[in-house]
Amino acid sequence: MCWHLLLHQKLPVATNILIQGRNTLPDTCIVFSVSHQIFRFKPERRKGAFLKHVNAVALRNVNIAELEQKTLPELREIARDLELSGYSTLKKQDLVFRLLQANTEQQGNIFSAGVLEIVDEGFGFLRQERFLPGNMDVYVSQSQIRRFGLRNGDMVIGQVRPPKDNEKYYGLLRVEAINGGDPEAAKRRPHFELLTPISPREMFNLETGASNISGRIINLVAPIGRGQRGLIVSPPKAGKTMLLKSIANSITTNYDDVHLMIALIGERPEEVTDMKRSVKAEVISSTFDEPTEAHTRVAEMVLDRAKRLVEGGRDVVILLDSITRLSRAYNLAVQPSGRTLSGGLDPSALFPPKRFFGAARKIEEGGSLTIIATCLVDTGSRMDDVIYEEFKGTGNLELVLDRKLAERRVFPAIDISRSSTRREELLLDERTLRAVVVMRRMFSTLADQPGRSSLEAMEALLQHMSKTSNNMEFLATLKGNIS
Repeated sequence: MCWHLLLHQKLPVATNILIQGRNTLPDTCIVFSVSHQIFRFKPERRKGAFLKHVNAVALRNVNIAELEQKTLPELREIARDLELSGYSTLKKQDLVFRLLQANTEQQGNIFSAGVLEIVDEGFGFLRQERFLPGNMDVYVSQSQIRRFGLRNGDMVIGQVRPPKDNEKYYGLLRVEAINGGDPEAAKRRPHFELLTPISPREMFNLETGASNISGRIINLVAPIGRGQRGLIVSPPKAGKTMLLKSIANSITTNYDDVHLMIALIGERPEEVTDMKRSVKAEVISSTFDEPTEAHTRVAEMVLDRAKRLVEGGRDVVILLDSITRLSRAYNLAVQPSGRTLSGGLDPSALFPPKRFFGAARKIEEGGSLTIIATCLVDTGSRMDDVIYEEFKGTGNLELVLDRKLAERRVFPAIDISRSSTRREELLLDERTLRAVVVMRRMFSTLADQPGRSSLEAMEALLQHMSKTSNNMEFLATLKGNIS
């Protein structure tokens, strides 16, 4: 065999030649070059071990752009040869990061990732869990921020080094990826505020099966589109958290391309744990026993993170629980303006949560940011009522929950007559829209019958819906008697 033919072969071709001809090799180790990389091949080396060695060396100078050009089967083949565990269940983007991590660790370096927060001095830190400051944060220099055009909320992945004697934090050595893409492309991305907002035109189908009544009824009475800005208006103990969980699971089941974030502000710790275990999403939280600054910081980092993804053309969904508690936190955190609204609410405290809620939009150039936030009412607090009134006209979707339905253990406890989506004709086809109008009229007629209430009408509607396997079948049977 002519071993000099290997000098200019592509790596997979050269590897196959070596494996096929290993029985003809001498007992000594052969040193050769493939694509300007040096290898030592021993004839007794098993195929798997040699492929692992070849792929490990080949990955040393690879970057994320080269890996993203490969197909998923090609990436899985590399991962299999490197004997990485669990690669078969990973999506392409996750597998790319796993290969980069393996590459970094094989070179003796540390692989880390975090969400960037830039401080007033110009440098920044990669925040880890919950986007809050911690001991494992990674320092990012001002020169690196300028070079790659980094912004608040960027997910930065790269090689880091341990802190030196007089240092407190790990330091970022090399940037491998920014928001899942090529670092060099980050400088050319547009700014979120300069993108063109338009009305949502593509609906999220929340229907996942006959038993998912929550998703099915939302599809009909208050459809959620990509770029929707919606409020779930709920009194205490009306099932808002359960409804959020249902929406989240429907989105993760039906849409792999959507990045889902759940922001829990001032929530109970056990609710946070339950949400993390129940939903395959990025859950960021600050519990009620944490300082006010933690609530506001988490909300701002979540919004910045979402904006950076949308700038890259991604579709992002934020489920916020709740905008009432977030407004209360800002009421304590902002500098007093000297004016006070009814209930003790400072007017300046409403601007940050309105900026958060107002960021939801469908982008004409591509991508969208959908925000569905819960808003508390009937809590006995005048401040909560004022907060709801301030946000009432800012959204383009309103889903109202009825506590009386929840007390009768009727879930979802949605008040159909008060729930709706603005310009739903852009989301629903003409046939479905006509059927929804018929459904609303029938519900109203049923509720107005002598001796019946809207609660009984809702129970009858849900009972009829549960007897059908999907919404198409349900709408086709509306000519019958729901009662």
